[in-house]
Amino acid sequence: MSAAAAVSTAPWDLKPAIVAALRTVYDPEIPVNIHDLGLVYALEIYPGGRVRILMTLTTPGCPVAQEFPATVAAAVKQVPGVSDCEVEIVWEPPWTTERIPVADRLRLGLL
Repeated sequence: MSAAAAVSTAPWDLKPAIVAALRTVYDPEIPVNIHDLGLVYALEIYPGGRVRILMTLTTPGCPVAQEFPATVAAAVKQVPGVSDCEVEIVWEPPWTTERIPVADRLRLGLL
């Protein structure tokens, strides 16, 4: 059996690895990863390893808004068992610092 065949693509198996991959992608203006910043609003995993992510950015004028979805998708596609990843930027609800976990808000001086 090949290594690829041994990888499960059940959604409950892929989610921890996808979240770990999201934690490797950092916001360009705040030194916190996009998952812990609360920028990821939805993570959908479909049969066959297709992934769809709805996320936002800290501001609509973010300088990397155009290329950031591709950056996020590339990180997620590195997860064994993920066959494709679509990333959609949404603006509702607007992002606020309240979406950042308390420990990170303390570290960033936001509390």
